[in-house]
Formats: sequence, C-alpha cells, structure tokens
Amino acid sequence: MKNIFYIFLGGGFGSILRYAISKLFMADKSSFPWSTLIANFIGCFIIGIVLGWFINSNKQYSDLYVFLSIGFCGGLTTFSTFSVEGLAYLKNGDLLIFITYLLFSIIGSILLTALGYYIYQLGNS
Repeated sequence: MKNIFYIFLGGGFGSILRYAISKLFMADKSSFPWSTLIANFIGCFIIGIVLGWFINSNKQYSDLYVFLSIGFCGGLTTFSTFSVEGLAYLKNGDLLIFITYLLFSIIGSILLTALGYYIYQLGNS
C-alpha cells in the first residue's frame, strides 16, 4: 500500500512538470510536438540517472526508487500522447513528419536513458 502512495505522489509531480513543459513549449496543432518530445527526453534522462544510482546502491525496490522511477518518471513521460500525435500525422498523410517524430522519439529516448545512466556511472567511478 505504501508503494501505491509513493507512485501516486511521484506521478502527480511528474504530471505537473509535463504540464508545465507543455505550456512552455506550446504550439498549435500543425506544429511539431516539441513539448511531448522534450518531456519524454527529460524523463528518460532522469530515469537513466535514477537507475544508475539505485543499481549501484542495490536499492532498486526502495521507496525513493518507486517514487522516482515509476511515479515521477512515469508521470512525466507520455507514450499515449506520443501515440495520438503520431496517429494524427498518419491520418493527415504527413508520413515524413511521422517517421521523423517516431525515430527522434525512440532513438532519442533510448540514447538519453543510456546517457543519464553513464553520466551517473562516470561520476561515481
């Protein structure tokens, strides 16, 4: 039950940050969805650092890990919005933008997760 509370709390903070990012990088419906991409990139970078930290400390299932990784990063990142935006590009026939968005999102997110993890590793070696 305690983990559910930490996930709830972290998810709320992550969602608030995602909302703030969407307001900072607000665009009209015809623009590239920078706010979703930025929120996902930030969340992936943070989870890379969090994973590095907790794997090294052997505390993957601590309350703070649950709060940060599942809650905060889960609330910050948004696969559903990414999917809706991608589908809209397909429905509008914007195949090049769809492929660009898809590749940027997937490759960028994986690279930023790895970067966060390796930056933490470098700082603690």
